[in-house]
Amino acid sequence: MSDIILPRIARELGLGVPQIERTVALLDEGSTVPFITRYRKEATGGLDEEQIRQLAERLAYLRGLEARRAEVRAALDQGGNLTPELDQALAAAETLQTIEDIYLPFRPKRRTRAQVARELGLQPLAELLLARQAGGRSPEDVCAPFLGEQVPDVAAALAGARDIVAETVAETASVRQAVREAVRRTANVRVARKEGVADEKGTYQAYYEFSQPLKALPPYRTLAINRGEREGVLSLDIESNQEAFIGSLQRRYAPGQSWADGEVRAAVADGFKRLLAPAIERDLRAELTQAAEQHALVIFAANLRGLLLQPPLRGRVVLGVDPGFRTGCKLAVVDATGKYVEGALIYLHQADRAKDTLLKLCQRRGVQVIAIGNGTASRETEALVAEVIRESGVGGQESGKGDRLPTPAPRLLQYTIVSEAGASVYSASPVAREEFPDLDATERGNISIARRLQDPLAELVKIDPKALGVGLYQHDVDQKALAARLGDVVESAVNYVGVDLNTASAPLLTYVAGLNTKVAKAVVAHRDSGGPFRTRKELLKVKGLGPKAFEQAAGFLRIPDATDPLDRTAIHPESYPAARKLIGLFDGDGGSPLPEVAARIRAAIRAGETSMADLAELTGAGEPTLADIIEYMARPGRDPREELPPPLLRADVLKLEDLAPGMTLKGTVRNVVDFGAFVDIGVKQDGLVHVSELSAHFVKNPLEVVQVGDQVEVRVLSVDAARGRIALSMRL
Repeated sequence: MSDIILPRIARELGLGVPQIERTVALLDEGSTVPFITRYRKEATGGLDEEQIRQLAERLAYLRGLEARRAEVRAALDQGGNLTPELDQALAAAETLQTIEDIYLPFRPKRRTRAQVARELGLQPLAELLLARQAGGRSPEDVCAPFLGEQVPDVAAALAGARDIVAETVAETASVRQAVREAVRRTANVRVARKEGVADEKGTYQAYYEFSQPLKALPPYRTLAINRGEREGVLSLDIESNQEAFIGSLQRRYAPGQSWADGEVRAAVADGFKRLLAPAIERDLRAELTQAAEQHALVIFAANLRGLLLQPPLRGRVVLGVDPGFRTGCKLAVVDATGKYVEGALIYLHQADRAKDTLLKLCQRRGVQVIAIGNGTASRETEALVAEVIRESGVGGQESGKGDRLPTPAPRLLQYTIVSEAGASVYSASPVAREEFPDLDATERGNISIARRLQDPLAELVKIDPKALGVGLYQHDVDQKALAARLGDVVESAVNYVGVDLNTASAPLLTYVAGLNTKVAKAVVAHRDSGGPFRTRKELLKVKGLGPKAFEQAAGFLRIPDATDPLDRTAIHPESYPAARKLIGLFDGDGGSPLPEVAARIRAAIRAGETSMADLAELTGAGEPTLADIIEYMARPGRDPREELPPPLLRADVLKLEDLAPGMTLKGTVRNVVDFGAFVDIGVKQDGLVHVSELSAHFVKNPLEVVQVGDQVEVRVLSVDAARGRIALSMRL
């Protein structure tokens, strides 16, 4: 099977067959994608993570294709239906759809009209008509051998034969494929509102009378229409030139003018309208939905990655605020390490008392940043916080337009709006109950809000990715596929950043390559009972963590204060011998910090004193691995998120009424969808940068320009206060 599959993948991905073979071997032996990407570059030829995941997906599909091909061939053979022509067609089939088209006439099915006719012995009559062998005989002569008690007359015989012909033509693989492609290429999607069905909010108003070529229907519209159909508001038809298709098939099967040709033409028309057209519409609807869902998964994945990789705001005492009107605003102070310190409750309608409580709490605990959740009452809470900062004089420079502020002195107080998506899910989760058993669920969400400002990745991994509110129509796609894709994204992000072995929570460790929930909990339990890990090798003492898991995980787990400096880096323990040889060559006296050694190596290479090839031979490491070792030595504690701009902090509030066309602001991208990006500019409603306003150049995919968490400069185009809509542009 691999003789067929691997060359095909190599052709499709434009890669070498040996490269594919080595990568597939690593996947088959249980290696994770992050591990292969980072620590098996020699084997893969330097494939990146996306390429390896694409390879793995294609491998799974093609293996499923070959398994299905074998199943169908066996079923046809067992039923005595496997002709050389069918066997050849099966061997040439390149998609599951094609295989199912071939198998359709032989698939066990419910008792159809054609099946009833076959039971009456009318199959030979149908074959005679299809073969155009009636000659000059009359219908009575041709049908005479088939008449009897159950087929009383010529009309009954011909009706049964037509049913068989109709099904035969409709289930012919070449016919289905040709019609499907023609409809796909030429049909229109027409959507209408169902009469008498309420759509009180006008959610689907854009689709009340809607038409678009099927091939041009964008994925987000497919998902919106599907939802409208499920809710009973919309109906959809795929409109095609059925008469032209019927005429083409009639000329193919019955080109003459005899009575027999007339019977076949009638059967073809009936089979097309009754059997083929509905089946093709179902196929194309399923195809549209599958493509739309796959596209949505790409959007979700990109947005989630952007959300997870937002830069941390470390070393700050943060007050988290979970806003609310009726139930009040829940407050929680966490110290610079994320430890919960104190909580409180304030009510917006008791403004003076609320401001006093807020200020005293901030002063007592040395709060530097207030993180306000972006849910209900967030902007009212923001206004109250801004008043406290302004009236007390404890704020930094005003930043109503979203200017990025320099690192504030400890006495300065600023605030920012934080996405609270999933906070309520976290607060009621077993993880939250385990962390804060003495707190009520309503008191845990604000702690999460504060912590996700300090370290978004470490906090957000505790929440089901589906609850984080990225993308559109997340409840309209295959939930199993969504969970798998988003799980891959979280795994990728966690391993990209790396994890502090001695501070990471069990949920964070769960996403480290090679670990699972049980082993992650065992790591934490071992740490709690025996104290901090001093070396990576100590991981092998953790119950349930064997050599394979250690191989996969070790390079992604760091010990910042380890005695061995290599344990502080992303260098894998299997490469320690090569790294130590390298250090020995350039640190004769020993004891120099790793960044200094890396600088000497690079200087020697630039001066021509040595080369990567020479060093690879001396150390026994491949050149890609050697390059990574030098990079990791140069920046041993690197967190790639810290290279991004820090969160936007504010000391004053901006209101919707303050906005005017032409105003330039800074904001944070909160969501990216097919038609543009939603940007938080500090007012109650996020503004939309339509895809046409993302750049001076044509933008096909908004993700090519922006990602969730990006800080962007925008210009206000228009403000619709009544509808709460703000149009923005990045074409400054």
